[in-house]
Amino acid sequence: MRVNLVQPGSGELTYEIRNIVNVAEKLQKCGVTINWENIGDPIVKGEQIPAWMKEIVAAAVHDNDSWGYCHTRGVLKTREFICQTTNQRGGAQITPDDIIFFNGLGDAIAKIYGCLQPEARVLMPSPSYTTHTLGEVGHAQAPSLHFKLDPTNGWQPDLSEMRSQIQNNPGICAIMIINPDNPTGMVYSKELLQQIVALAREFGLFIISDEVYNNIVYNGETTVPISDVIGDVPAISLKGISKEFPWPGSRCGWIEVYNGQRDDQFRKYINLILTAKMNEVCSTTLPQTVIPAIMQHPQYQVYLKERISLYEKSSNITYNYLKEVPELLVNRTNGAFYMAVAFKEGVLNNKQSLPIENQEVRELVESLVNQPGVSPDKRFVYYTLAATGICSVPLSSFATELQGFRVTLLERNPAETERIYQTLAAKIKEYIAS
Repeated sequence: MRVNLVQPGSGELTYEIRNIVNVAEKLQKCGVTINWENIGDPIVKGEQIPAWMKEIVAAAVHDNDSWGYCHTRGVLKTREFICQTTNQRGGAQITPDDIIFFNGLGDAIAKIYGCLQPEARVLMPSPSYTTHTLGEVGHAQAPSLHFKLDPTNGWQPDLSEMRSQIQNNPGICAIMIINPDNPTGMVYSKELLQQIVALAREFGLFIISDEVYNNIVYNGETTVPISDVIGDVPAISLKGISKEFPWPGSRCGWIEVYNGQRDDQFRKYINLILTAKMNEVCSTTLPQTVIPAIMQHPQYQVYLKERISLYEKSSNITYNYLKEVPELLVNRTNGAFYMAVAFKEGVLNNKQSLPIENQEVRELVESLVNQPGVSPDKRFVYYTLAATGICSVPLSSFATELQGFRVTLLERNPAETERIYQTLAAKIKEYIAS
């Protein structure tokens, strides 16, 4: 082309969670049976949506209002319901005007970062969910800024490092957290959240808290929404129904803005996000309209509890098998439905492999892993995918220098979960020894 179309390096940004699907589909055509452990879609893993929930949605389809535009901020009755749910906890108090709906949290994330000036940077965890990282890097056109989550300490962040990053990077305007965390499954304690809020207050920052998994916790843990500890600090909470209902195909999420009027710059920033949303008129009306009826249904909490108990069981099965591999750093997850596993330093190299009998499959994998710049954990993931059909995601694709992999905990059959992770643990040992 006569001019450069993208900033240097931006054309190389990737979303490995989806990229690996293309590889797995090619392997399927070669006869490999795939276990999809790469993406957090309960429907793909066989989740059966209960009849009562489908009936609520079906009834809404017959309402003409669900076919039209709604307010740019979202359906008013739903926003009123969300306000009541948040305000009754006694923390930050919001009004319907503090809520904006989006076509999924990917849409919200794009606007949250896209409406910041390039010099305004957001400090985020490492590992970090790819959509946040790509959104922040895309707006700043610069490498992302991180505080590390430590796999040797239950994936807890180091607050002294967080403070150091803020002090050494005066362009940082916000701290982003994911609670419960994706990809690690770590849950932030109330005390830790209070300390992060105190840092934000001290340095004049706002907080972005991705809470889409806020009601999916287990192993005796509880979550504290950021609104309960935010005090007078400006903040944005991201929430949605894709994981909790679950209805990922609805593409329905929203933000709650806390203390939106306390700082003039923050007020203007939120107004810019709303203006950007106005350019699309509104988000999809139908899924918004059914949220109150579904969440207030007498079977909703029962259904959610059943699903959470399954994630807890899967988490513990996965942990019990993988912790027996001494070269791995494995932590029991307590929230969301993911587990991130890191290899100890120096374990992986670019010469390891697994035997693959199917010549076509072997040639395909070798053509991918022998390309320049392929990380050791991506090599590992592709070889185990070809040899076992277990589709995971390289941990290095989550904005971290750690080498490892992330899996989901969505398999509905405990016996199959046992088989998958018993197989994976054995193959990891074989791969390391090769």
